[in-house]
Amino acid sequence: MAKKRFRDIKQGKIEKSAIEKSPAHKREYASAGTKVKAFLTDAFMLVMPIMYIVFYLVMGGREGFAEHKAVGWLYILIPLVIIQTIFMFKTGQTPGYRAYDLMLIDDGTGDKPSLFMIVFRNLCAILSLFTLFGWIMMFFRKDSKTLHDLLSRTAVIYKK
Repeated sequence: MAKKRFRDIKQGKIEKSAIEKSPAHKREYASAGTKVKAFLTDAFMLVMPIMYIVFYLVMGGREGFAEHKAVGWLYILIPLVIIQTIFMFKTGQTPGYRAYDLMLIDDGTGDKPSLFMIVFRNLCAILSLFTLFGWIMMFFRKDSKTLHDLLSRTAVIYKK
């Protein structure tokens, strides 16, 4: 393929690539409300079944979970991170993101993020959940990014 010349692009003879058409400041970032709705959908579709399995099949009931809370939460969070990572790596979407037409992207390139970025983002999301600051900050930012989005350099956008 021949090198694109600036003059040809400027005169409209050659079209710009998709990434050049939607620079980072022109992307349509997902609103905080839509992200909360997607989070709640994921909570019911992913977290609740895992919690049920851990509570009743692994720990032997609520009493067993109450006695070993730290281990119980590890049994819940580890499969959750694995499942979310698989969903996000395959399609860039969890079931909640798919329901609200959201997609996770690498904020620098606009492409689907790498496996490392997704794993790092999901682990940081758990840390953000414990402090709550990481999740609350999306309500005060114009681009509605959470702490784990900033740390992993990802963004949640509306899928086109």
